Amino acid sequence: MTRIDLIGVFHQYSRNKFSNMDRTNYSSGAKWEEIVGYSRAVKIGNVVEVTGTVAMDDNNNPVGDDNAYAQTKFIIGKIEKVLQRAGASLRDVVRTRMFVTDISRWEEYGKAHGEFFKEIRPCTSMIEVKGLIAPEYLIEIEATAIIA
Repeated sequence: MTRIDLIGVFHQYSRNKFSNMDRTNYSSGAKWEEIVGYSRAVKIGNVVEVTGTVAMDDNNNPVGDDNAYAQTKFIIGKIEKVLQRAGASLRDVVRTRMFVTDISRWEEYGKAHGEFFKEIRPCTSMIEVKGLIAPEYLIEIEATAIIA
């Protein structure tokens, strides 16, 4: 079998394997979801992907002012809620990605992250970015959970 044949077999297998899995989209009601065309989280099979989440309350107001620690805690609480809606928990999180606007504040972000994940210890990344969707947001977090 050639490499191209193997790729074709894999694609056919993937289509068959995953086409039977239910997909559930979870919305948060954020004003950007409809404009951009995304969901707060998507669950396929036992995998839950949580989109980039900022410190915005249910009324679309920023939370935490210039407090990196408070914003991080609030965001992880939001992630926990959508995971629960999807039948998962923070214990199922295998990866987080933190996009921060000021990497020099890593200890503030890290302290809050550690309070939730100290025992779970998922893979994580902290990446400094030029900016987020609005200037009042200091951090945006994504998460991947696999329900065992």
